Amino acid sequence: MKIGLIGAGRMGRPMAARLASAGHDVTVLARRPQAVGAAEADGLAWADTVAGAVRDADLVFTVVLTDEQVRSVCLDPGGAVTAMRPGAVIVQHTTCDPGTPELIARRAADRGIEVLDAALSGGPHDIAAGTLTLWVGGDEALLARLRPVLGSYASPIVPVGAVGNGQRVKLVNNALFVAQVGLAIDAVRLAGSLGIEEQAILAALQHGSGASRALGVVARGGSVDAVADRLADLMLKDVTTVREVARNAGADLGIIGTVLSSDAVASKVLGTAPGAGPAS
Repeated sequence: MKIGLIGAGRMGRPMAARLASAGHDVTVLARRPQAVGAAEADGLAWADTVAGAVRDADLVFTVVLTDEQVRSVCLDPGGAVTAMRPGAVIVQHTTCDPGTPELIARRAADRGIEVLDAALSGGPHDIAAGTLTLWVGGDEALLARLRPVLGSYASPIVPVGAVGNGQRVKLVNNALFVAQVGLAIDAVRLAGSLGIEEQAILAALQHGSGASRALGVVARGGSVDAVADRLADLMLKDVTTVREVARNAGADLGIIGTVLSSDAVASKVLGTAPGAGPAS
């Protein structure tokens, strides 16, 4: 299968490698000299425009950083929707406002192009191991047809309904994860006030009913401060997005919103001032 990949960075590059290893013909968008060098080092074809990367593709992946970038590479003149051939498919991985894949799907349908809203959970190491989690909004028959391709780097692949729902599930997941990290950090604070050292409480709680993946992240980081350094850049964008989406939908983040605005999350996870941004 011919694949165009837009966004061959931290997540896109290992994804391209897995797709190429599975026998697919992958062309990546590469505009900067270091991106060109990385593509050539990986043995991948490259193009310096979106249109060049996607024009002949059966399947196009977007793995960029922001909602604005998704809209630009897909919807701008010369973007993917304009340049792709009818019958091709866009798989949108970037965390963004759920309205963005919905808009792309509407515009794409006018040109006979289908869209899967495939929100992801995991990191480059999960892609390399083939264990990235995907929550996929879109036509289930289309998903069934593309499972072998997506399965070259992802498992499990979970259908979640219509286009847009992949992003909604991702945003709820990340809000809950960050809140749980905040609770784990506050548990360390509480333990300290009771005379228990940080390393001791992190080790002990992983064997109790209070254990969670978030607690494991804090424990593997070695300390609360180490976790803050790792998560701030990754999580601030997603928490900002979930607040905006909830506000626009008139949805109440409730206790999750309260925890997200707490000192433990604001200063120790997101690197912002306590209370920054609305709780709902």
